[in-house]
Amino acid sequence: MKIAPLAEVKANFSEYINECKNGTIVVTKNGRATAALIPILDDDDLERILLSNSKILNKILDSAEKRIKSGHGIKHEDLWKQLENDISNPNKKAG
Repeated sequence: MKIAPLAEVKANFSEYINECKNGTIVVTKNGRATAALIPILDDDDLERILLSNSKILNKILDSAEKRIKSGHGIKHEDLWKQLENDISNPNKKAG
C-alpha cells in the first residue's frame, strides 16, 4: 500500500492508475485519507468492490443476520433444497 497526496495524484493521475495495479494507493488531502485507488484486475474484482459498498445490500444482509440471530433463519440444507425445488418448478408459486 502506498500513500500519496491528492495534488501529486492529480498531477500524475495516469502514472498512479498504472501503479495501483501493484496495490492500493491511499490518497490524502490535508494529511487525511480521503480516497483510494484500488486495482481492478477483472470483472469479479469490480463486482466485489461495488457490492461491498452497496448500502442496499448491506441493509439486506444486516436484516438477514438479525433474523437468523433471533431464530428465524433457515438451515443451509433447507435453503438449497428450496432453490432446487424452485428451479425444477419455475411456475409454482411460493406459499
